[in-house]
Amino acid sequence: MELLVDHHCHGVVRRDLDRAAFEARLTEADRPAPGTTLFDSALGDALRAHCFPLLDLAPTALPDAYLERRLALGSAAVTRLMLHAAGLAAVLVDTGYAPEPLTSPAELGEAAGARAHEVVRLETLAEDLAGGVSAGGFAAAVRSALAAAAARPTTVAFKSVAAYRVGLALGDERPSDLAVATAAGRWLAGGGGRIADEILHRFLAFAALDIALPLQFHTGLGDRDVDLSTCDPLLLAPWLRSAEPTGVPILLLHCYPFHRHAAYLAQVFPSVHMDLGLATHNVGARAGAVLAEALELCPYGKFLYSSDGFALPELHYLGAALFRAAAGPELAARTTDNAYRVYASMD
Repeated sequence: MELLVDHHCHGVVRRDLDRAAFEARLTEADRPAPGTTLFDSALGDALRAHCFPLLDLAPTALPDAYLERRLALGSAAVTRLMLHAAGLAAVLVDTGYAPEPLTSPAELGEAAGARAHEVVRLETLAEDLAGGVSAGGFAAAVRSALAAAAARPTTVAFKSVAAYRVGLALGDERPSDLAVATAAGRWLAGGGGRIADEILHRFLAFAALDIALPLQFHTGLGDRDVDLSTCDPLLLAPWLRSAEPTGVPILLLHCYPFHRHAAYLAQVFPSVHMDLGLATHNVGARAGAVLAEALELCPYGKFLYSSDGFALPELHYLGAALFRAAAGPELAARTTDNAYRVYASMD
């Protein structure tokens, strides 16, 4: 089995989950729809086909039997089982979102038997500065924090979630120090917290380029906080033109339902790469069709693998199992080679 580099994922929960808590982590919704279950979906079909047998259950078993078996084994054992079955050489873990305690990159890597690296979320790094920085000192403090994060031996990339906060239509000019200070002043006057200012997101993205580590962008589907119409990666094209002279690798994450648009960008911008991320497990048996659509335009050397697994180790495993089945061994091997080339600091 070709070992994959999961170039974007998250930690998993450290506790046992009942059915409601388990299903809540299968969906991008923030609440269940009455009378429905995620086991009755393409993702649910994939869980039955791939995860039930790992726990020695037939795919025809009831969901409650799966959850009972999961509880009997315990969360730590299930995590090790699922992550080992994923067959991973390395995990690149976004540590910027943890609504409850999740496994650290090192813990996730240990459970998977894989090398572990960290992806530092720009917005979280900047938001952590609130309370200890002035508006005028914000830009310098961010640059210093970025340099310190990049100096950690585990850090291999930065990530922007501008898509969630302001959309991807970032301006193509570096904001001036005065513009950044003014925007930071507004943010700090509001008590800090969640950054949702286009000037600040654009500043963070340009500041990350100056560090020269690969930069990931969330694009496409996500939870209901996103305005999906503003998450089309094509909106990022003007910013990509400004970023191009730096040669810094830009990674478009998830991309669905705009995966053809992302594939176009990967073809025409030398430093742009893409994956399908959480789309792979969400579409289940249709993963092959979505992958084929992405590869209509995306050069094979620009395509990477990620699961975007979050909270449930099943999602890390499903991403890998469905991707291997859709991609075949040759493309799977290419994505691993591509990841080591893009994230040179993993070597």
